[in-house]
Amino acid sequence: MKKQDLFFILGPELISYRLNRWFGYKDFQPITLTYSVTAACQSKCKTCQIGAMFCQDPSRAKKDLRLDEIEKIFKNMRPVYFFNMSGGEPFLRPDLPEIVELACKYIKPRVVHTPTNGIMTERIAEHTEKIIRIVRQYDKNVPVTVKPSIDGVGKLHDEIRGVEGNFNQLLKTIVSLKRLEDCYDNFHLELGTVVSNFNIDYLDEIEDFVHGLGVESYRNEVAECRTEFFNLGDNITPPAEVYQKLIKEFAGKVEDNIGSKKSLAKTTEALRVVYYEIAGKILETGKQVIPCYAGVSNVHINYDGGVWPCCVLGYEKEMGNLRDYEYDFQKLWRSPKAEEVRAYIKSQNCACPLANQGYSNILMHVPSLVKAGRKMLEFSRK
Repeated sequence: MKKQDLFFILGPELISYRLNRWFGYKDFQPITLTYSVTAACQSKCKTCQIGAMFCQDPSRAKKDLRLDEIEKIFKNMRPVYFFNMSGGEPFLRPDLPEIVELACKYIKPRVVHTPTNGIMTERIAEHTEKIIRIVRQYDKNVPVTVKPSIDGVGKLHDEIRGVEGNFNQLLKTIVSLKRLEDCYDNFHLELGTVVSNFNIDYLDEIEDFVHGLGVESYRNEVAECRTEFFNLGDNITPPAEVYQKLIKEFAGKVEDNIGSKKSLAKTTEALRVVYYEIAGKILETGKQVIPCYAGVSNVHINYDGGVWPCCVLGYEKEMGNLRDYEYDFQKLWRSPKAEEVRAYIKSQNCACPLANQGYSNILMHVPSLVKAGRKMLEFSRK
């Protein structure tokens, strides 16, 4: 995120969220759209059952929204700032570049992002380059980021992700994406680790390995039980006291490596340090440490057209399905059911360390935003 965007692009929307929270103001739109583009996934992760369910029943992907349906939905949405694709495995959709083109045409994102399991190296590299070129046709300054997952080094990664040979494919994918990073100034490669009970003893090794690869941005996010992942009740989330210790180490390593980062990465890392602190407190207290604006600042569209406030509440608190609303996002967004879900979140009936929503919540919480601003200034001098 560019610093000036906070004031000139996001500022008016952030004000509208406050007006909604205080006075019931209705004319607000999300700044972040996460879209799970497919139910398909070939991974069988220990922290997520989406891939296992797809492997058992591949017909699940037949419910994926078609391109013509996606176009109807995007036509009915206002511009968003962050467009985050998810899955399943996003690159299993052969028309992923076409989805991005529809997004650029109608919702005009200022950041385009997708994670990946890194298995299909050639397709990932080919489609990423197509996506970069499409985005540049609309605005060459819009960053495109791809974040392969790395949950361990060597065999540990394969064990957690449930696919033999995944780690070797991941390394090939990283090499291919780094080549694109050298060719396109608006493309940024990231790496991400899901911190779980399966890798908490190996995080130093993972992080040192990542920094050795020379990747600009590296994210740690805690494993969560979500209806989206069909993993409720699974013992995957580290104890709060363990995570508290880990986040201090994460923040320390961010600061140790910040001098080699580019300006955009320094801004992102400043927000990340503040997020780590908040996430630890949420796990410790089980409460919303700062107000949550899920279903207000952020929205999640599921592969089948379901609309969620976030992927943690997911199926449990679905606002409605766009297929039932004739793809009219605005009608669903202002529906009584959507208002009911927002009231549930506002009343602090839930709490989670979801990173995607956490960053938006930081922008809405003045003390946290000031803290992030101080970190940005501190990092800019390094």
